Amino acid sequence: IEFISSYNYNKVELVRFSSSLGKFVGFTQFGLKVADQWNNNAAFLAGMNAQKETYCLNNVGNEHRNI
Repeated sequence: IEFISSYNYNKVELVRFSSSLGKFVGFTQFGLKVADQWNNNAAFLAGMNAQKETYCLNNVGNEHRNI
């Protein structure tokens, strides 16, 4: 299971958080700056990493039951 959170503007992906990488990745010049700032914020990064457990792992059983 992988938690991905993408941040877009005008249909262009600027920044993406991937729980498999455990950090933010920027795709544009602005996105690279934002990703660097967010990756240096330990509390914000820990919160994003915790979202995999709070959201994905609690709901994976619901999705597989409905298939």
